[in-house]
Amino acid sequence: MGLLTNKMEREELKAGDHIYTYRAVFAYSHHGIFVGGSKVVHFRPEHNNLNSSSSSSSPMESFTSASASEGICPTFPDCGFRQPNSGVVLSCLDCFLKNGSLYCFEYGVSPSVFLTKVRGGTCTTAQSDPTDSVIHRAMYLLQNGFGNYDIFKNNCEDFALYCKTGLLIMDKLGVGRSGQASSIVGAPLAAILSSPFKLLIPSPIGVATVTAGMYCMSRYATDIGVRRDVVKVSVEDLALNLDVKSSVEQGEEEEDSDTEFVR
Repeated sequence: MGLLTNKMEREELKAGDHIYTYRAVFAYSHHGIFVGGSKVVHFRPEHNNLNSSSSSSSPMESFTSASASEGICPTFPDCGFRQPNSGVVLSCLDCFLKNGSLYCFEYGVSPSVFLTKVRGGTCTTAQSDPTDSVIHRAMYLLQNGFGNYDIFKNNCEDFALYCKTGLLIMDKLGVGRSGQASSIVGAPLAAILSSPFKLLIPSPIGVATVTAGMYCMSRYATDIGVRRDVVKVSVEDLALNLDVKSSVEQGEEEEDSDTEFVR
C-alpha cells in the first residue's frame, strides 16, 4: 500500500483486516472484514435478486443484489451463509472480490494523509481496535444482524468501520460513518458553496482549487475519527441502538400480523 493506492496482495492479508474492492467499473466500493480462512464477513441489502427489490432501490443496491444471486460457490459450501432477514453474509474471498482487485482500508492515518486521499471510503483517522475484538464483532453480527441496509446511513462500509472501531454515530439525521456516503454528499455541496467564489476568482483553476478544498474538508469533518457525535457501543448492546430485531422476533411479528389480518 502507498500514498496513492491501498491495493494489496492476498499474501499480505491478516485476520481482522478491513478490505474492499471496486464494483461497476469503479463506480463504488464494497467493504468487508477478513476473518481468516479465506472468509469475509460483509453487509449487503437483504434481497438477493432484482425481482424482490423494491422499485425505489438505488443502482448500487440493485447491482449488489444482482451480483449476489449469480451462482453458488463451488469451493466453500458455507459461502453465502446468512441468517434469515439479515444482510450480514459470510463469503469466501473469491466471491467477495468477484474478480476485482483487493484493497485494504487504512486506520489511524494523519489528517494530512486523509486529505490527500481524494476518494472517500479508503481510510480514517480513527484507530482500529485489537484483532480479537474486530473478529468478535463481525461474527456476532453475522449471527444477529446489523439492522436495515441504507446506502447513506448504514451500508457495507459502515458495517466494517463499526467492526474495526466499535464506534456508532448517535445523530440519526446525518450521514453515517461511510466515507463513500460523505463523498456523495460532499461533492455537490462543495460545488454549491464555492459558486460565489466565481465572482471573486476569475480563474477556473482557482475556483476548482477552492471547490476541491471544500470537498476535502467536508469529508474530513464527517470522518469518525474527528466527529463528536460518536460513542463506543458494545456489539451486544448494538441492537438497542440500531433497532435490530432477531429473526425469531421478526417471525413472531409477522405471525402476529397474519393473525390480525385473518381476524
